[in-house]
Amino acid sequence: MTTIYIIRHCAASGQEPDAHLTEAGREQALSLAGFLSDAGIKRIISSPYTRAVQSIEALAKALAVEVETDERLKERVLSSGNLPDWFEQLKNTFDDRDLVLEGGESSTQALERISQVVRELESSDCERTAIVTHGNIMALLVSRYIDGFGFEEWRRLSNPDVYVLTIEPSGTSCKRLWNEGTPDD
Repeated sequence: MTTIYIIRHCAASGQEPDAHLTEAGREQALSLAGFLSDAGIKRIISSPYTRAVQSIEALAKALAVEVETDERLKERVLSSGNLPDWFEQLKNTFDDRDLVLEGGESSTQALERISQVVRELESSDCERTAIVTHGNIMALLVSRYIDGFGFEEWRRLSNPDVYVLTIEPSGTSCKRLWNEGTPDD
């Protein structure tokens, strides 16, 4: 059995790769560490973006586990240009998974990128791993396992957010564990 905790980063000061966590985000990271400290996580892989790494540092320290970074977990690039209507364009990419905006990657391409990480973890010896990523690409990954998970569900993601993906010979399941800073019941 392989268990993967899919974590969206905590509240950050911006969208740039070097954006840091806010004060609230630092508090969320501590709460997240407390919530996941007994989950049996043996490996942590994060997007290289500062806000993602900072979101998981407290847990890594508590577990004495090194934070590995992987470029495939970074946020999806919607477009290289400034999109005044980015929200509508993002919705369009959920409706048409092969839509590619100038300088960006399609939903299909981004999903394949993060799915490579999951496939590697599934065939690794580590049974419990946490991956730390970003909202858009997280939503794409979760949509692979939860039917109907799309744009509206992306809009309802929180910072942080946690889903658990369980892969067993009998099947795969994915469910939300954390919402709005509190564990889901």
